[in-house]
Amino acid sequence: MSVFGEAALSAFLEPLSAKLLDSVLNFVADHRQVHQQLKLWQSILPEIKAVLNHVEEKQIKDEGVKNWLGDLQDLAYDVDDILDEFAYQELRLKLQKTQAQASSSKVRKLIPTCCTGGHFFPFSLMLNAKMISKIQAITDRLNSLNTRRSSLGLSEIMSQGATFKGKKPRLQPTSFMDGAVEYVGRANEKQEMLELLESNNSDGVCVLSIVGMGGMGKTTLAQLVYNDPSIKESFDHKSWVCVSDDFDAVNITKTILRSLDADSRDENDLNLLQVKLKEKLSGKRMLLVLDDIWNESYSDWTILQAPFGAGTKIIVTTRLQKVSSNVDSVKAFYLDKLLHHDCLSIFAQHAFKARNFDGHLQFKEIGENIVRRCNGLPLAAKAIKSLLRTVMDHSEWEKVYESEIWELPEDPQEEIILLWRAEGFLQSKAKIQGKGLGNQYFQDLVSRSFFQISSKDKSRFVMHDLMNDLAQLVAGEICCRLEGEKQQKFSHRSRHSTYVIDDWYQSVKKFEAFYQMTSLRTFLGLMAPRYQVFYLTKVVLEDLLPRLSYLRVLSLGGYEIYNLPDFFKNLKHLRYLNFSRTRINRLPDSLCSLYHLETLILRSCSKLKNLPSKIGNLVNLHFLDIRGAGSIERMPSGFDQLTKLQTLSNFVIGEGDGRLIRELKNLSNLRGNFCLSGLENVDGQDAREAKLNEKLGIDGTRKTEVEERVLDFLHPLKKLEQLIIENYGGVKFSSWIADSSLKNLSYLKLRNCKNCKSVQKIGVELFRENQLNPFASLEILSFESLPNWKEWDTCEGDEKVLKFPSLRELSIKTCPQLLGRLPTHLPSLQKLEIHSCTSLVVSISSFLSLCELSIQGCAKLVDDCSSAAKELSSLQTLSLSNISKFNIPADRTMLRFGNSEHFEIDGWEELASLSRYGFSLVGHRFITVWGCPQLQSLEAEEAELQPDKISRVESLRIACCDRLNRLPQVLHELTFLTVMEIDNCRSLVSFAENNLPPNLEKLRIRNWENLEYLVDEKEDNKSMSSTLCLLEDLYIYNCPSLMSLSAKGRKNICNQLQLLEIYHCSKLSCLFSNTKFPITLKHLRIHQCPMLEYIAEEFEESACLESILFFRSGIKSLPRGLDKLIHLQEICLDWCSNLVSFEESGLLSTGFRDFKVIDCGNFGALPKCMASITSLRQLSVDNCSADISFPSEGFPANLTSLAISNAPKIYWSLVE
Repeated sequence: MSVFGEAALSAFLEPLSAKLLDSVLNFVADHRQVHQQLKLWQSILPEIKAVLNHVEEKQIKDEGVKNWLGDLQDLAYDVDDILDEFAYQELRLKLQKTQAQASSSKVRKLIPTCCTGGHFFPFSLMLNAKMISKIQAITDRLNSLNTRRSSLGLSEIMSQGATFKGKKPRLQPTSFMDGAVEYVGRANEKQEMLELLESNNSDGVCVLSIVGMGGMGKTTLAQLVYNDPSIKESFDHKSWVCVSDDFDAVNITKTILRSLDADSRDENDLNLLQVKLKEKLSGKRMLLVLDDIWNESYSDWTILQAPFGAGTKIIVTTRLQKVSSNVDSVKAFYLDKLLHHDCLSIFAQHAFKARNFDGHLQFKEIGENIVRRCNGLPLAAKAIKSLLRTVMDHSEWEKVYESEIWELPEDPQEEIILLWRAEGFLQSKAKIQGKGLGNQYFQDLVSRSFFQISSKDKSRFVMHDLMNDLAQLVAGEICCRLEGEKQQKFSHRSRHSTYVIDDWYQSVKKFEAFYQMTSLRTFLGLMAPRYQVFYLTKVVLEDLLPRLSYLRVLSLGGYEIYNLPDFFKNLKHLRYLNFSRTRINRLPDSLCSLYHLETLILRSCSKLKNLPSKIGNLVNLHFLDIRGAGSIERMPSGFDQLTKLQTLSNFVIGEGDGRLIRELKNLSNLRGNFCLSGLENVDGQDAREAKLNEKLGIDGTRKTEVEERVLDFLHPLKKLEQLIIENYGGVKFSSWIADSSLKNLSYLKLRNCKNCKSVQKIGVELFRENQLNPFASLEILSFESLPNWKEWDTCEGDEKVLKFPSLRELSIKTCPQLLGRLPTHLPSLQKLEIHSCTSLVVSISSFLSLCELSIQGCAKLVDDCSSAAKELSSLQTLSLSNISKFNIPADRTMLRFGNSEHFEIDGWEELASLSRYGFSLVGHRFITVWGCPQLQSLEAEEAELQPDKISRVESLRIACCDRLNRLPQVLHELTFLTVMEIDNCRSLVSFAENNLPPNLEKLRIRNWENLEYLVDEKEDNKSMSSTLCLLEDLYIYNCPSLMSLSAKGRKNICNQLQLLEIYHCSKLSCLFSNTKFPITLKHLRIHQCPMLEYIAEEFEESACLESILFFRSGIKSLPRGLDKLIHLQEICLDWCSNLVSFEESGLLSTGFRDFKVIDCGNFGALPKCMASITSLRQLSVDNCSADISFPSEGFPANLTSLAISNAPKIYWSLVE
């Protein structure tokens, strides 16, 4: 099922009319036939647009209307492609004219007079028959659609007066009147809020906050309380303000005043407004709702609430816990997901305006299934039912439920907005820049739970699977997605495509479906995270992409691409180009003919040496990212022509190119993070000409005697938010760094300033005398590689004045001479990193908001709080390494650090016992102990390690602990432990003495000299049970004493394995004691195990096996039953001198793709069934027995790669 959205289609048609009105008609004025047809388009399109408001619901009942809409959408794309071609040609001619005018007058005299007019070359000379034919075909289709519109009765709808003009598809703010259905699931919260609001026990302002993720019903709960009849009796005034992300105290106060007095005079002076509001509220009780607050500034809140006093009750709704803390809530109501029956009730209300499905029993079961997928989100339930409200067909509901669920890749907001812009979705009549408009759209979608903040990375977003289903449903055949090897047939109407990069090599077969989609606009690969290296068939670059001439988006990031064919001349419409993380060393010159290109991403292209010399031709470029492209030594000239450039990650100035910095003068739209590299090649006058004080950021200087003047002239705009100064060679900093006008500075980093002698005492130089708080907005402060820095004077004489009130992250690295202590007044500090500061004393006594603490290489770690120590309840990550003196009492250590989720100790040479310093495994989820050569045991007392106390442990990594002689005895009772890694622990003899942990999924063992068995079961232990082990991934490397994977004297313990990798185990002679493979095993890789001659008797139960690889192993033969491995794809036998042949049954004929036998000197016969293995694509036989011969039946006909070396009998058979 597909449903065309009239709003989206109308929004797409509107720019088409604008293009016709603006310049295209003038551009083709010389070509009479084309001009007449475009004038016809101009007259018909508004008539069609006018009916779109009324056909969305009609298409559901009328198949003819639905087909008409589909044809219209397809035609709209084709019209846009034609108009975009005209716009491209116009841009090209303008550039040619500009370049010609810049040449010498002698050259200009050679140009004919007819070519020096407005268009340089008459466009009529460029219109070929093919283009004219396309235009005529579109005219015919447009006339046909207009005729069908009348026959479908849509013209009568238009006559009713509804038109597209004036419609604004803008998301509206909330109000207390929103929501007409009964509210369910929050009755307890509502009642408690009413009781708190109606009580009179507060002397000041009483604030209640409602906190929860998007879609949880925060606004709805506030509306329910606000509209309750009892509120009207308890308060004299009520006011509702939708704040959203625009926290403006003036506008909020004005809105409140207007709700109290509609005739209130408009003022813009906050003081006057607040005085008037205070007078209005004198002696009155008021309820104020501030809905959807995002602003985390405590000072902004303090200013806003100044007029309110006793009798005022405020309800705040927000997604952010910090907002709730800032407003000093009497109580915060944290909304969790709804129970299933409550979510079902919401769904029923929006579907049938009823409380349940009693009146629609035929939809009850499928409705309940859909609601389960809503995962307790009330907004998701409303959204999906809004789609199905008018669909009363049970089969359509089933399609929604049964549609493929897949997890969207987590994307940063910026990347999504760049893709929107490339597809033309960010159209605005107002002067709002594309990125700003994109941010606005994105936040609207986040607020409606279309996107959700990733739980793994707060800067990234994911899409709920139901929202994804909804999007796919509306998109229909316009969007398509390719996953796996399965072949799919896509519609010729498909315009946007993604494909999943789910294998290391992307063959031509995967892309065969794309040859059907000649009008494709989006070619976007989605990379699966489990692979690291990807290869792409050259057919895509050399043959497929040149055919996709209408592409707007092309992303080939992550592939091992070394050379690019010159195919860009065919991609005139391209807006977005991503080659990040590829191996390309140059870009073809034809890339500079992409005059529409807006986004160019070359991030981490480590081999790229230069940007194209004619980059100035990319006049529409907005975004250029070359971060991580470290081989680029200089920028080409022409950047002064890129006046639309908003984001430039790095500008590299090469030796002798200092004047190129002047080209930045014209880039007035530049903003965001911006790095200047090679400033040692710039003199002061060049820096002055660059006028960076009109831009938003700088990053980078180098070392010469003129660098102080350069830095002085690089004075940035007062709105500067981020400042990084790296490799500065001057002896002092510029005065503007601590200028009080830089009040918006949130990020400051000083790195590798080796010559700054004045940095020996950081203090007055950075803070300036007589400045109370120059860094009020600073959130992140970083010092790195300052070898001469000896003292940090933070000017904390007046404790009432906070120098860093907003500082969240502090990082000091490689400052070996820094003495003394850190600042003590850092109330907002959440992350503290101290690395390689061997003279510094670190005290954590006053940092009670810490979430992440990493101390590596300091003189002393202390906790010298004189009062009772408080628990660091917010601490999530603790990393301690190479600390000379640990002066924190054991009881305080447990209190401060005992509940951190991530616990890491590294390079602590004196540590013999965790308990001596108060450390324990208790309470942590992810534990790493690394480089503690004196550590003998991870446990001190058995009471400390009771299962009920350590049940949280999920991951345990131990390495380089030479004296560790045993693992915790209760290891097998850690029910949440899923990952273990043990490396270089020479004193350990066995992994465990009883069972493996019952839910262990991944185990990696490296460099155990004395390991003989995974589990060394004691004779008197009767609890051993193989059924409890869920191990899926086992990796063993360099364990020379290992003899078997089984427990000593017992049956298999690895019966759930999927991946088995064993390397360098010289005594390994048996894998599984019962000589049978785990039925779940998928991948088997054995390297350099010379004693391993047999791996199992047969494969009959190993139906899941996909790949077999042996290298330098003693294997004599493979088990019987190879012909039963229905999933087997690959066998590689390398340096297996004992291997003679395959067993008689041979190989399965389907699915098997790759067979290699290399340096197996005694291997003398290929499987007899070779000719019947039709799936085989690659066969390699190298340096095997001289007697190995060509199979009598021949080779498979579908082979794509055959490599034969040192096999004379096969060679001569092929020749014959």
